[in-house]
Amino acid sequence: MLVSERPTLDRAVLSATEAMLYVSDFERARDFYVSKLGFVTEFSYGEPPFYGLVKRDRARLCLRLIREPVFVGDIRTREELLSVALTVDTAAEVGALFEEFRAADVAFYRELKQQPWGARDFVVLDPDGNLVLFAGPSG
Repeated sequence: MLVSERPTLDRAVLSATEAMLYVSDFERARDFYVSKLGFVTEFSYGEPPFYGLVKRDRARLCLRLIREPVFVGDIRTREELLSVALTVDTAAEVGALFEEFRAADVAFYRELKQQPWGARDFVVLDPDGNLVLFAGPSG
């Protein structure tokens, strides 16, 4: 649909979400998401880069270089504070994604698990300690 064909609405429509992940080494983080998780670089900004976006299919993640800790101690892993949750449409896809990441020697915080609320999910630990959840239906 062209922009001019968009129906008139009484309010603005939110069309996407882009999570912001804070990283201590931009190039290391970008390399992890590209080489290990299969994302591609949409853009990097700055020389050296301090901000950028990686994407895989419809998932888009912003990477932002920071120089100071955002979280105190081990609170992220102790409280399982997820940085982002990414979803797939089918149980087969979440299983295939888990196997793809296992073959790429990705570090898992939690392996593929059936949840009581009906999801199957797993959590990846990125080089900066961000907990990245991948989830799908139980099938």
